[in-house]
Amino acid sequence: MSLPFTLAALVLLLMAAWHDIATRLIPDGISLWLLALGALARLFGAPSNLAFSLETALLLLALLLILHSRGLIGGGDVKVMTALAVGLSPLDCYRFIVATAIAGGLLGTSYLVLSATLPAMHSVRGASLLNRVAVLETRRIRRRGPLPYCVAIAAGGTFVLLHPGGL
Repeated sequence: MSLPFTLAALVLLLMAAWHDIATRLIPDGISLWLLALGALARLFGAPSNLAFSLETALLLLALLLILHSRGLIGGGDVKVMTALAVGLSPLDCYRFIVATAIAGGLLGTSYLVLSATLPAMHSVRGASLLNRVAVLETRRIRRRGPLPYCVAIAAGGTFVLLHPGGL
């Protein structure tokens, strides 16, 4: 993978994770940029690389849509994972899924622990953006709200982007 694609993808993944934490929504533009950058990166390698990546991404999309239809993963998460998969080789896509699943398990475990140990935080008025997000996230954790799974996706994607081709 090219360095510009890697850096741009990392920035986009961090933006998606931040949006997911702050709002539990991921802007469509992030997925579209990931898709376009990934397709260009694979196309510049060889047109057949893009074809293999698109096939892999479509298979991943089909599997993720099944999970989404059962309420196990959000629509934004489906879009981000599929878009990133377009820029990865089939082997790296597999590694991305495994790394994301591991990161998701760690995220879920940390939220379970935090839900039992975090003190209640109440004030958001007049606080900075970071403090407001922290207060809202604390409330979500305490009531066991949905996870910002894009954090796990960003962690899995970062791992694969920074360690291409295996360890």
